[in-house]
Amino acid sequence: MVGVADEKDLITGENIQAGDVLIGIASSGVHSNGFSLVRKVFAVTKESLAVYYDELGMTLGEALLTPTRIYVKALRAVKDAGVTVKGCSHITGGGFYENIPRMLPEGVAARVRKDSYPVPPIFELLQRTGNLEEKMMYNTYNMGLGMVLAVDAADAEQTVEALKNAGEQAYIVGEVVEGSRDVTVL
Repeated sequence: MVGVADEKDLITGENIQAGDVLIGIASSGVHSNGFSLVRKVFAVTKESLAVYYDELGMTLGEALLTPTRIYVKALRAVKDAGVTVKGCSHITGGGFYENIPRMLPEGVAARVRKDSYPVPPIFELLQRTGNLEEKMMYNTYNMGLGMVLAVDAADAEQTVEALKNAGEQAYIVGEVVEGSRDVTVL
């Protein structure tokens, strides 16, 4: 994708500081990352993909093929609400541990509380079926958060409200603390 933006509108992360709040926007599922591991966990056959799982409310194939959520309208809604997004991280392959640090400047780190939002059943099924360690799950998958935003603490509730008004599920999932550009999932 190619585009043009005014420099003043760029979200660079350079102004993120300790005390800022992390807002997570719900994913629609696995999205388009981590399918090498999915194929190792599940025998991907016509029969296995047609199996209905009560916990998913659909077949495995339907859950895995749920379209990836796109967050352009959500970010526009936050901007239109007058909130300055200091940083944003699209949680793709590499999960939390590789993606969130990319938005952080030197001198800060992120803390994400895993109990601050619901983890979709597809991730619990993947972890249980594949006997995967929790850290590997958070390092491979979005675990239910397709995007994480960093905003000033005073803007946290307004950000969540703007996202909900835009049709998104959003949660206050953590905070920025002093540190060395890493992520702790608590």
